[in-house]
Amino acid sequence: MLRAILFDFNGIVVDDEPIHMELFQQVFEEEGITLSSEDYYDRYLGFDDRGVFQAVFERYGRPCTPVDLTRFIARKSAYYQARIQRDGFPIFPGAAELLRAAAASEMRLGVVSGALRSEVDGALDQIGVLESFKIIVTAEDVRESKPDPESYRRGFELLNALPPLPERLLHPHEVLAIEDSPAGIESAAANGLATLGVAQTYEPSQLQDADQIVPSLATIDLAEIHRLFP
Repeated sequence: MLRAILFDFNGIVVDDEPIHMELFQQVFEEEGITLSSEDYYDRYLGFDDRGVFQAVFERYGRPCTPVDLTRFIARKSAYYQARIQRDGFPIFPGAAELLRAAAASEMRLGVVSGALRSEVDGALDQIGVLESFKIIVTAEDVRESKPDPESYRRGFELLNALPPLPERLLHPHEVLAIEDSPAGIESAAANGLATLGVAQTYEPSQLQDADQIVPSLATIDLAEIHRLFP
């Protein structure tokens, strides 16, 4: 049976992909590069900020030093925080209810995301569940973004390593990763985790490698998750 859930963030909890795209476009435009909506969704969706900036500058043959990269990420983050301070985090229908139900259960919870830690903390705090999450792995904690297995490997290891320690070690098949992207599903599956694909960003056909697929979090609750993953 399931004993823990690791949630992706963008595309699962927070419906902010259009905001991220717009802000990437703004930063790139300031640097003389045009990033189309089609390119963003076809090529870069699922990358963390570092990955997007590296990939786009490489594609256009533009040098991007580590100092430049830090500056671009910080600039986009500042734009994002200003937008969220004005409007709040846009939460997907059903996400807050599922997170609160999971927080009230005995399951161990975590986030494994390519977002920045400040973004994840802010959204979970807005929902009122931040203190219920045992582990949070974000872009600052890993060297490689999904689909590389690193982020979910780190998340799984921390579930067993951080207090309060489980009465017995968690096994990969007892941990569910809830993901909206093929890259996220690949990363979780590479670590032996159970996977639930949520077709809120991609078409269900693109998530076919997930163990189970649902159209949105609004169509599922914690009881149904336990039924799907006995």
